[in-house]
Amino acid sequence: MRIGELSQRTGVSPRSLRYYEDQGLLTSSRSDAGQRHYSDAAVQRVSLIRQLFDAGMSSRVIATVLPCVDIPDELDVAEETFTAMMRERDRIDADIAHLIETRDALDALIRANSRHRAELSTAPEPVAQST
Repeated sequence: MRIGELSQRTGVSPRSLRYYEDQGLLTSSRSDAGQRHYSDAAVQRVSLIRQLFDAGMSSRVIATVLPCVDIPDELDVAEETFTAMMRERDRIDADIAHLIETRDALDALIRANSRHRAELSTAPEPVAQST
């Protein structure tokens, strides 16, 4: 199938499909005219790539995980994939911890601002001075 059909079948833009190919995540053959042609298996491959992106992985990490799909019976590949996924999970945990710290700092600023606004609303109006 050509890139437009793969795009329709997967809901992924042709631009993204070309990016996946540039990153080595997806392969195609080329016609004499240079048009990309994909196998039917590309639909499942693109779906998996989307799942991995949705899980927060970068294309670089996805490239290290995909060999597990391509060579499913190779223990070394399975171990490398497991290690890569655990590293990504640890990275996400660190990101979450940082976001919680950031949110807590913002909450402290919001509380301080709320107290300040309350003080302003209960403060007596300044008396206008005549000249």
